[in-house]
Amino acid sequence: MPTGAFRTFGAFIVITGIKGVRIRRAAAVVATTGALVAGGALSAPAQAATAPTVSAKGAFMLNSATGSTLYSKYADTKRPMASTTKIMTARVVLSTPDLNLDRKITIKQAYRDYVAAKGASTADLKTGDKVTIRQLLHALMLPSGCDAAIALADTFGTGTTVSARTKSFISKMNTKADALGLTNTHFDSFDGNSTQNTNYTTPRDLAKLTRSAMKYTTFAGIVKKQKTVQYATTSTGGTRTYTWYNTNKLLGSYSGAIGVKTGTNTPAGPCLVFAGTRDGKTVIGVLLNDQYRFTDAAKLMDYAFGSSSASTMQLRTLPQGAQRD
Repeated sequence: MPTGAFRTFGAFIVITGIKGVRIRRAAAVVATTGALVAGGALSAPAQAATAPTVSAKGAFMLNSATGSTLYSKYADTKRPMASTTKIMTARVVLSTPDLNLDRKITIKQAYRDYVAAKGASTADLKTGDKVTIRQLLHALMLPSGCDAAIALADTFGTGTTVSARTKSFISKMNTKADALGLTNTHFDSFDGNSTQNTNYTTPRDLAKLTRSAMKYTTFAGIVKKQKTVQYATTSTGGTRTYTWYNTNKLLGSYSGAIGVKTGTNTPAGPCLVFAGTRDGKTVIGVLLNDQYRFTDAAKLMDYAFGSSSASTMQLRTLPQGAQRD
């Protein structure tokens, strides 16, 4: 072949230069994809070639736009999910017909008693305070308030007692799971504090649920916040200030992280539902029973985005006294 001539081999051009040195150049491809695009247009960067290893007992990640699978590890094995249950609590509330997010609810002593009896995470809602549904959703999703969860279940369930109304609400959660096609999911609680050891899901189902919830702008707007300051009216007509921090340490630590929910209890172990957006691509992932949940989530998003942020990520520190979950 004459000097300076070239031949095409698949997606590459081989150029023969001076002294026969052969130089490979990509022909109308993006190096990270190796795929030709019709018309010579460049495709968007694809995920990294090698899937990471994560410590989770079960894991799943999907492309939010298409629902296609990006990562799977025992994705259809049923496991307890701790406070990630609250994603469905919020989902049921948000799908209520004619929902008024500014409707005010009076906090009952029963809500505080429930938290004390369970030793559960709390937003420390004070008896007699009047808070809006929107504020309860913040209290539910950021500090993982089980007091907020029972308040919402009591408000949106039906019946003549708190117990009857919360049971009714749990029934609505299971009805919604069926409607969303979550065939391996069942709820026996409104907050993840299982009463019958029948509160379970799978990584795939939980990712599908979260994808559905993230379509609500109210939900997506809440779960991406690192912190919120809310004001409520007290029983005496005064004003109380609530400051809630998000237990999801990925927020503010991993560039592009936009949610979603932590969960931790003895049977479930550390759990995390995460989401991230970069360059117009949004992914949603689930890690069930993973002691390295935050770094593993970062590794999975790196895999999806073709980046290496996890290796240098510094996790956000929660202030002293903030809820951990």
